[in-house]
Amino acid sequence: MERSQERNGGEGVAGREPGGEGLRLRKEIGLWSAVSLMAGCMIGSGVFMSPQGVLVYMGSPGASLVVWAGCGLLAMMGALCYAELSALVPKSGGEYAYILQIFGSLPAFLVIYTFVLLVRPAAIAAVSLSFAEYAVTPFYPGCSSMPQAVLKGVAASCILLLTLVNCWSSRLATMLVNVCAVAKVFSLLVIVVGGAVVLGQGRGHTETFLLAFHNTTQQAGRIGMAFYQGMWSFDGWNNVNYVVEELKNPKGRPPLGVCKEAGRF
Repeated sequence: MERSQERNGGEGVAGREPGGEGLRLRKEIGLWSAVSLMAGCMIGSGVFMSPQGVLVYMGSPGASLVVWAGCGLLAMMGALCYAELSALVPKSGGEYAYILQIFGSLPAFLVIYTFVLLVRPAAIAAVSLSFAEYAVTPFYPGCSSMPQAVLKGVAASCILLLTLVNCWSSRLATMLVNVCAVAKVFSLLVIVVGGAVVLGQGRGHTETFLLAFHNTTQQAGRIGMAFYQGMWSFDGWNNVNYVVEELKNPKGRPPLGVCKEAGRF
């Protein structure tokens, strides 16, 4: 495959296959980049914001941990199913590619239309606003609420910057994902290890272990909302399927990436 460079200096993400078969995406994503992509997409605002919601809806720490385990199991099973689909249909596009292959163009169009115009923009807006709130808080100490114009401006700038990076170079975007994934995992390790150290020193509130399931809710609606809060934290387990054609080994990378990421979580 011939390697092309854009006029503005950016690195192209597609090339023409020999023999005139058309354009193909460049295969520049390896195993660890695929794992980092999943980790970077899964570890986000939900990990730091959803625990409170799960605890509020379930009413007890023990039941909350059961919900988290159930959410992790559901996410892992879904990711393994998607990994199998990516091996059978090695095409980028995720759900769109699979529905197009099985049911035809109209159902696939309806799915991708809803996803692109409704589902994904709402998720990106929520994550960006969460990032903006954390980023702006140090500049407004003592304020119970930050200016909405500042929050929305930072969120919009973040979306624009990441869009430009992905349009400029897939390799640069992959490097950024890897760096962010390492930073997120390191942050979680600091929280977990720090909590374990405090607990080991006897400074933790161990009395909650004695009544771990006290005041657990019995309402199906509240349990469902707790699972909804938990699944938001695991959202992103299917993102590797959107870049299958850019994987160096599309039939082996998604399953391996899913297994490694499942083991990490």
